[in-house]
Amino acid sequence: MFGWMRSWWNWCPTSELLLKQAEERLISYVHTAYEDKIVSISKGNFIRTICMKQDTENEKTPLVMVHGFGSGVGLWVKNLDALSSQRTLFAFDVLGFGRSSRPKFSNNATNAERQFVDSIEEWREEMGLNKFVLLGHSLGGYLSAAYALRYPQRVQHLILIDPWGFPERPPPGQASGRPRVPMWIRALVFLVQPFNPLALVRAAGPWGPSLIQKFRPDFKNRFKDVDDAILYDYIYHCNAQAPSGETAFRSLTESVGWAKYPMLMRIHEIEERVPITMIYGSRSWIDNETGWKVKDLRKDSFVDVHVVKGAGHHVYTERPDEFNRLVMQACDVSDKLAEEDAVGELPQFLEDDAVRPFQRTESTLTMRDDPPRVSVVLD
Repeated sequence: MFGWMRSWWNWCPTSELLLKQAEERLISYVHTAYEDKIVSISKGNFIRTICMKQDTENEKTPLVMVHGFGSGVGLWVKNLDALSSQRTLFAFDVLGFGRSSRPKFSNNATNAERQFVDSIEEWREEMGLNKFVLLGHSLGGYLSAAYALRYPQRVQHLILIDPWGFPERPPPGQASGRPRVPMWIRALVFLVQPFNPLALVRAAGPWGPSLIQKFRPDFKNRFKDVDDAILYDYIYHCNAQAPSGETAFRSLTESVGWAKYPMLMRIHEIEERVPITMIYGSRSWIDNETGWKVKDLRKDSFVDVHVVKGAGHHVYTERPDEFNRLVMQACDVSDKLAEEDAVGELPQFLEDDAVRPFQRTESTLTMRDDPPRVSVVLD
């Protein structure tokens, strides 16, 4: 048995310790002090969490950040300082990813989604949070919306960043609103379809790190201030660990990345009082028309849609200043809501929004200005 383990180590050079060290090197670029927590939840599982607390007399609604597929808290490196400057911030590794535990998930989409949502709620209980601003990127956006469906009383504001899993898969022969996936990627997906999405990274063994750099050379430009070796080392160790969250993601999907139970079909079920802000990249492979559809479906609720010009799916790294500004703006909306809730009044900005038609303004919104890049390996 130990001989087999040594053989596996020689072939796939990763470990929990190496992931921890890689993350520490990446987060060293963050200047704000933070607390590192391992939060225990049920069935022996745990959620790895970083907390940046603001000790102020008038505590603002805390912000909770949920990353996307194949990612971890380290990739928020360009946002943590700014977003924690005015309020307490929590960022955690989603169950099955990063440095959180990697349990076995159900292969049933409904049950797998419930496992994710249950883990977030158990984490909230352990952290002692009452209400918070919930922000999710890509798969994290899907999970955040699923959480808001079940626990709307805990969500002061829902911020969805280029969320995956919202539109329905179009019927055969009908074009979808999102960019067409190139033939070589569809061929690759066909080849690895019987396996987990990141199986190639692990199967490549010692060539795994170079494989990630080959597939995602664009990350160098997105993290210009970060040493390339540190960045790719972290991404590799996040995704070379035992598959867990990615197995659950595979259960949630059908075909080339469509959700089995699209969130757009359920978004109207979130309580009307929960405001939603949606932020897209204009060059993303995610179709930003979904945002306008959400606004149409929630006519009696606050829904704000922004499309950041020149950004792709990873808008938080490609246009970090604009992203941070929009998130802080949404958080300010949450603070106003909390104040008005305390006195039982409807905020003035919501009253105005209910009677004034929403306009797409060129200052913050744009149609796709350039052909989008299609992401592989990481979402």
